[in-house]
Amino acid sequence: MKTILTLLLLSSFIQKPCSRNFPGSRSPLFDSALLKNASVIKNEETIVLEITDIDRCTYTVHQLMTILNEKGKDDLDFEQYTNKYISLEGAEIKVYDMTGKQTNTFRKKDMTRVAYGEGLIEDGNLTYFRVPAPNYPIVVEYNYQLKFKGTVNYPSFNIMSSGEAVLQSTFIARVPKELDLRYKEKNIQLKPVVTEDAQYKQYQWTVTDMKALAYEEGTAKYESRYPSIQLAPNRFSYYDNEGDLTSWKKFGEWIGNLYRGQDELPPDRKSFFNDLVKGASTDREKAEIIYNYLQKNFRYVSIQLGIGGLKPFPANFTDEKKYGDCKGLSIYMKAALKSVGIKSYVAIINAEYNSEPVDPGFPENDFNHAILCIPEPKDSIWLECTSNNADFGVLGSFTENKNALLITADGGDLVPTPVSKSKENILTAKTLAELSPDGSGISVTTFNSLGSYKEDLEDNLMQQKKDDQKEFLVHNYGFKQPDEFEISKNKDSGMLSISIKLALEKIPEFTAGSKMFIAPRLYKQWQEKLPKADNRRLDFYFENPFIKTDTTIYKLPEGYVADALPSPKNFTCEYANYKTSFFFEADKNSVLSTSRLELTQLKIPASKYASVKNFFDKVMHEDSEMIVIKKND
Repeated sequence: MKTILTLLLLSSFIQKPCSRNFPGSRSPLFDSALLKNASVIKNEETIVLEITDIDRCTYTVHQLMTILNEKGKDDLDFEQYTNKYISLEGAEIKVYDMTGKQTNTFRKKDMTRVAYGEGLIEDGNLTYFRVPAPNYPIVVEYNYQLKFKGTVNYPSFNIMSSGEAVLQSTFIARVPKELDLRYKEKNIQLKPVVTEDAQYKQYQWTVTDMKALAYEEGTAKYESRYPSIQLAPNRFSYYDNEGDLTSWKKFGEWIGNLYRGQDELPPDRKSFFNDLVKGASTDREKAEIIYNYLQKNFRYVSIQLGIGGLKPFPANFTDEKKYGDCKGLSIYMKAALKSVGIKSYVAIINAEYNSEPVDPGFPENDFNHAILCIPEPKDSIWLECTSNNADFGVLGSFTENKNALLITADGGDLVPTPVSKSKENILTAKTLAELSPDGSGISVTTFNSLGSYKEDLEDNLMQQKKDDQKEFLVHNYGFKQPDEFEISKNKDSGMLSISIKLALEKIPEFTAGSKMFIAPRLYKQWQEKLPKADNRRLDFYFENPFIKTDTTIYKLPEGYVADALPSPKNFTCEYANYKTSFFFEADKNSVLSTSRLELTQLKIPASKYASVKNFFDKVMHEDSEMIVIKKND
């Protein structure tokens, strides 16, 4: 009802223009067609990026936004991060009602400014303000300017976000002709108007009357979802370090200069590592021993320090402190390997399972993580140096499926990281559940896990307090609420092996007369309802491909037999397969349930998503079928 009233109200404004004028050249009176999927209207936007020198630029923003409803409330948040590299020179927010009357003004002095970081190193500040909205619609005008003392990154022209319609938006980039810049269109075809004067070259992009795009779950990170223009410098300066970004090789040279000399350890520590690996016969064995040492003795912390957070601490510092960020730990691992004669390269990468690989044809500083690569003639060894439980030589979907920039002695070399494989993320479950005539019972489930499941169980189950363990089992794995439980870690066999013993008041889902209706297994092998598939526009991302297998044995109470078992299933789609079987073993008075679920690919093309959704909906439906046992009269 609230949405209908909002549409009627806005339609009345379209038919009867308000008497007051809003600032700018266009009023917030828009075609009703723009309202579809919209929670925000960008009435007017002008952004000017002016590069004045190789190490100086300003970013001036004027925006007039109509926030239509509660879904658009994020656009009432003003947030700007600042540090030694970026300063907020001025900020003003004006608020109007839908008649055009200005109701409030907020300036920088009214905003909250706090230091941000993780407590180890203070590196910047956040200036933020939430515009109060007593009701909707509400019109907000933002005016602010940022100054940059470094140019390794240029701000992008982010044309729209989810639920945001654009009435008019203009982005102007002015750059000295001798520097120039590069640009790349994403999810839009939009060429700039280019003009020149004696000193400057100007690029101007303008869009008008763009309808809002509905939000789609499970997509790539923001920069790949919506129309935008990415900008990048040719030459830049960052913290007084000049560099060239016209090729990956040259950018790698610049990063390499920041890393130079950081991978050295004192003689006694070099001797330590040589003693540590003296029993190993191959470089791979040596590397694995050192990697295991790193995992057991060092911890990851986020440290934003040095040259804008791009220069790592020296290996000796990390060795003394026993902590480091991704760069520091990778440099330390490199130094340790170097001390035993093994060559390796730090690689910078844009991490996250749903982050698109950097474009080989468009060099830019779009990285947020560092890993290590040991080059091999056939398959190079990749190491995630920030994890305390990742398997040696397996990255996981956080950094797989990407393009990583190796920092070599000859500059940057952009290479692909491994493709995620289902066999590297395994969860195998074996359960024995003994039922009593009243439906209560004792069960023991043994999980053997690799990859993401190993890390998940280690971090979120094994290292938690008992109450948190129970919550994890119930909410994350779908176990019934236990009366009592015990968790034990089994002998190391390469996989993480744990046993979970549960005392359950009620194992059946329900009872009817002399019959008990029991789920195929005591936990949920798959419980995620995938988002709708209608008119899917964007690719869908799972967190990783996987293989899940289950064997569950229900030992029936004396006097009970199997009455009905689900029929076996075996169905597939292009990227997944599922198989189940059910047996009654009369001699053991037990019901045996088995299943195997495999997802072979992390990224599902939008055109194929409907079939994948249908597959997993079917898995959930089949998983809800009941094993029926009855008392044998």
